[in-house]
Amino acid sequence: MVSLARPVESLDRWDFGAGWGADGRYSGGMRNHQQTTCHGRGQTAARHPGATPPHLTPRRQTTLNDINVNPLTLLVSSIAIVAMKVILAINAGSSSVKISVFTADKDALPRQIADTQISGLTAPPAQLTYSRLGETLIKAKEVAGEVKSQDDAFDLLLKTLVDDDGLQEISSKADIAIACHRIVHGGDYDRSQIITQDTYHHLEELSDLAPLHNGVALGIVDTCIRLLPDAVNVACFDSQFHTTLPPHIYTYPINPKIAKSNRLRKYGFHGISYAFISRSVAEFLNKDVGSLNIIALHLGSGASACAIKDGKSWDTSMGLTPLAGLPGATRSGSVDPSLVFHYASDVGKLSPASTKHLHISVAEEILNKQSGWKAMTGTTNFGVVAASDDPACRLAFDIFVDRVLGFIGSYYVTLGGGVDALVFAGGIGERSDKLRAAVVDRLACLGFTLDKARNAEPITNLVQDLAAKDSKHGILVCQTDEQFEMARLCAEKEDLWE
Repeated sequence: MVSLARPVESLDRWDFGAGWGADGRYSGGMRNHQQTTCHGRGQTAARHPGATPPHLTPRRQTTLNDINVNPLTLLVSSIAIVAMKVILAINAGSSSVKISVFTADKDALPRQIADTQISGLTAPPAQLTYSRLGETLIKAKEVAGEVKSQDDAFDLLLKTLVDDDGLQEISSKADIAIACHRIVHGGDYDRSQIITQDTYHHLEELSDLAPLHNGVALGIVDTCIRLLPDAVNVACFDSQFHTTLPPHIYTYPINPKIAKSNRLRKYGFHGISYAFISRSVAEFLNKDVGSLNIIALHLGSGASACAIKDGKSWDTSMGLTPLAGLPGATRSGSVDPSLVFHYASDVGKLSPASTKHLHISVAEEILNKQSGWKAMTGTTNFGVVAASDDPACRLAFDIFVDRVLGFIGSYYVTLGGGVDALVFAGGIGERSDKLRAAVVDRLACLGFTLDKARNAEPITNLVQDLAAKDSKHGILVCQTDEQFEMARLCAEKEDLWE
């Protein structure tokens, strides 16, 4: 049997003895760091575990003689500066790295101030995009000469943020207090976690369950610890929303001892998105989240469905890995498990795409990267598939609609027909009016009726109602925001504000 676990020798360079405190957090050791705020530079002070982070310490003492301001106003302003934290929400994929920058106070909704990403890492040339407060400053700039890997991409993105004089909240890397990472597979973690030695090792152990996803994210965590030694790293898991699945849903009918020892069960993914959708839709419907019953569809190049009962995940289409369930741009979705053994003779061997830190089998490579509508049509762009009259594209479109309908029907029964709304989200769910119409037209038997004029309009609101007046159930589109949800989870995390 091929071991898919990620090697742990990469941790040697972390120097746990020097950098990690007794509480397991990385504190940067006893090195000296520049003290910073958003104004100027100042003296250097010794850094030690438990000390005030440099990004929260003023660079120089400002007296009332310097400025003509009411002392009470100055005190309130000083408290506000200390309370506010800069949060990076990091989403690292195999072909792109994206960073959204937020400022946040404890228990307050984060405020997004910048957004930057590098795409095309696996389909050169790599391109850099950067916007601040909604204004695009860099658009699709080719950076192929500077970027060869995810590490290079992250380094350039940080440099872009620090070098922008208009982004006053980040004058140096030390101003960044929290780096939160989207980690696809969190196993049994039911909430976001500060990344400690134990957390990191546990996530490495899970990498064999999600070798195509966790490996890249953990590589960025390594880079983040090296480049941002003063920041607290937080893992937000795509699987954590689904820890409420009942046993009869998450259990596979296989030998229970083997299942337990190898962690073989349904986990579910896209949970960060579903958490955002649940809160946003509940607010839109003026309902308490705890009484919300919806069927949510996160439809993109990776697609899934989720039955949300009383505000919690009750069932979801993805399983042990994100491969199960709906087909996607390059994923097969659920197929007969024996199919892959008839597809090729060497499916148990390591794929040529494997690297030192990314071990995937030929079977995983075929079903995750060489299937889906790309295999059927030659393109990963669902917009092209939906608009084409080519027979292969029509077939791929019909397959996707059919599989989506199958999960909607199942979840409608699961929720006993008490569905507050069917919610479309994700790139396809938000943009493809043709896909929405094709799905809802087949749901007339369940009382769903689409307003065709509304469906054809651009989606401009966070949550937009597309249901006809006589529809028995709501039909909504939600512009999901995983980056915001990650920052919100950090703002609510008590131990980050102690």
